[in-house]
Amino acid sequence: MQNLKAKKSLGQNFLKDENILNKIANSIDTNRDLIIEIGPGMGALTKKLQKKNSYVLAYEIDERTKEYLLPLENNTTKIIYSDFLTSNIQKDIESINYKFNNIYVIANIPYYITTPIIEHIIKEKLNVKAMTLLVQKEVANRFSSKPKSKEYGAITVYLNNYFNIEKLFDVKNTCFNPVPKVDSAVVKFIKKDDIFEDSKFYKFLNICFAHKRKTLKNNLKDFEWNKVKEILEKNNISENCRAEELDLEIFKEIFFEIGK
Repeated sequence: MQNLKAKKSLGQNFLKDENILNKIANSIDTNRDLIIEIGPGMGALTKKLQKKNSYVLAYEIDERTKEYLLPLENNTTKIIYSDFLTSNIQKDIESINYKFNNIYVIANIPYYITTPIIEHIIKEKLNVKAMTLLVQKEVANRFSSKPKSKEYGAITVYLNNYFNIEKLFDVKNTCFNPVPKVDSAVVKFIKKDDIFEDSKFYKFLNICFAHKRKTLKNNLKDFEWNKVKEILEKNNISENCRAEELDLEIFKEIFFEIGK
């Protein structure tokens, strides 16, 4: 069985480093749980996940991988050959005959669909306990960044509403085949209990961060600034601050006051 040639159009880079594969698999502690794997490729990580006493439900868009993945299917492993972003995940979960405790997501995903995949998981209202994602290092730094750092942005705040986010470790580009131009990193997302749900919140955050070099006041020029100013003063923050200086709780407070 020859190795599959990666498709550039799918952003494929196959992880080949055994040590990294083991570390990703061991990032979740499972027992009779459901593991959703996105983009199993030739099944290198899938084989590791099959040893975790859980059910593996994998989504693969590239049907060329069937010769590698079909031999892995059994009564606790199912491969669905479709685009994860357009799949009805809840329906697929209902179709498996397996009683599980928790849901975990593991994925090695290209940059251009990283955020859409996370958003799809959120919108599908999957009760995910934790996610381990292998993404570009730059993206990992953005997801796990803190206020007042240059990487901190609207997507950081948005995801922090749903998850506690931690960058676990970096992955050199030489661990992949073909070798990508940039390094990657593994990020773990642990679902929060107190989640605030409002479809307008992310749009509001994007307005706050629309021009990062400008002040929050400038970005919110179409809103009632006096109300924002009161919130900032209460939290000992200058009204000339930039959005990157505020944490999730302050953004929520401002949104409740002027964004709804």
